[in-house]
Amino acid sequence: MVAPIGPGAAAAAAYRAAQSIGTDGPAATGGTSFGALLQQVTQGALDAGHVADTTSAAALGGQGGVTEVVVAVSKAELALQTAVAVRDRVVAAYQDVMRMPI
Repeated sequence: MVAPIGPGAAAAAAYRAAQSIGTDGPAATGGTSFGALLQQVTQGALDAGHVADTTSAAALGGQGGVTEVVVAVSKAELALQTAVAVRDRVVAAYQDVMRMPI
């Protein structure tokens, strides 16, 4: 599989994966659940942070360039912003459900 290009590609791939999840549950999607999808996205954000740390450390050691550091840190920042936005939307949805009258 070819790796997506650009910092927004991971978010776009997660969106496409979420759109492909059917309403018939995990059996219709080959066992992929919403929780598993969130776990994959979270792991991707963590991996982007680790890559940024590794790239920064390599640059400090004289083995990398500034451009690679800036790109890696930008990808990690975008992944974190996406994770925070998703978290905020999930919390807002939960609060809306809790406000519904019984």
